[in-house]
Amino acid sequence: MGLTSNNIVIVAVVAAVLVFAATIWLWPRLAGRGVTLVLGRVGMLLATQLTVFAAFGLFANQSFGFYGSWSDLFGTENEPGVVVDHDTPGTRVRVTDTRHMTMDGGSAPRVAGRIEKVNIQGPVSGIASPAYIYLPPEYFQPEYAKRAFPAALVLTGYPGTTEALINGLKYPQNSHKLVKEGKMQPIILVMMRPTVAPPRDTECMDVPGGPRTETFFTRDLPKAVSEHYRVGKQARNWGVIGNSTGGYCALKMAMRHPDAFSVAVGLSPSYKAPTDATTGDLFGGSTRLERENDLMWRLDHKPAPPVSLLVSSSEHGEKNYRDTVRFVNKVKRLNRRGEPTRISSMILGTGGHNFNTWKREVPGALEWLGSRLSDR
Repeated sequence: MGLTSNNIVIVAVVAAVLVFAATIWLWPRLAGRGVTLVLGRVGMLLATQLTVFAAFGLFANQSFGFYGSWSDLFGTENEPGVVVDHDTPGTRVRVTDTRHMTMDGGSAPRVAGRIEKVNIQGPVSGIASPAYIYLPPEYFQPEYAKRAFPAALVLTGYPGTTEALINGLKYPQNSHKLVKEGKMQPIILVMMRPTVAPPRDTECMDVPGGPRTETFFTRDLPKAVSEHYRVGKQARNWGVIGNSTGGYCALKMAMRHPDAFSVAVGLSPSYKAPTDATTGDLFGGSTRLERENDLMWRLDHKPAPPVSLLVSSSEHGEKNYRDTVRFVNKVKRLNRRGEPTRISSMILGTGGHNFNTWKREVPGALEWLGSRLSDR
């Protein structure tokens, strides 16, 4: 059973209940001062605690996506991956695995879509990074055979796992449901971590003397994906969405590169890059570079880009609430002056900086994003 499967959580809960019941049932028989009886009581207490902790731990992991597999949890997977080529010579995207989904009782790609695990090579940035690409059912249906689909880059927070976008926030499942309900056009999802140079948190920047993460996401990735899949090549065909660090990256990359992304969604985003032990020196001592990556500063000092932005926060539970209101108000003032940047917001009454909050926001954010992307 997989680490994130429902079956393993059910087994753990049942085991915890049975061990607890056994402890209650056997406790009178273990009363006494003998060494065997004392060890028996200690053993029953330990077994109860371990099973209860295991059940809560597995449930929390399934909900928040800390680890995607047993090997991810224990760090024991060292077998090299096997590359399965489905491409043409010269491509920058190599498919390494496929995952069939089950939707509406079917698993055929024309019914449920398909997820492909790929490795994306970035010739300009010099970065190669894995990703999961969700292809909607329409991609495999004859009537869409000549259609170029819009696409969205989907980013986790830091450190985050890409599997959490599938198993935790359920981006493919939400997208499939919204399309079926007629609330969203089918789009291709490119799901990744913002950390393409682990373990460093680059905040999606071209770090002076370091990884060129921003170049990878804004130049290499759209070109590589568009050449391999039936995806539009223009900014109007591409959006980007992310939570936490991924949300900051999404907003920043659209604002700095409207030629790459025309739509961006930041779920619980920050509005400037932090400097801490995980980031190191991102700016190389450059005040100019630090300011240019500060989204508030950009709104005040740079030309407003022709992009649509959505930001989210919570009145109670999110630390970015005041900054989010401030960001929205700045863009609204630009709107009143006739500038082309557009802003929308999703403000919850309560919600922390966690997966439960983002699960509530993803469906609405996807619907909003899908309505603003063009398939032409």
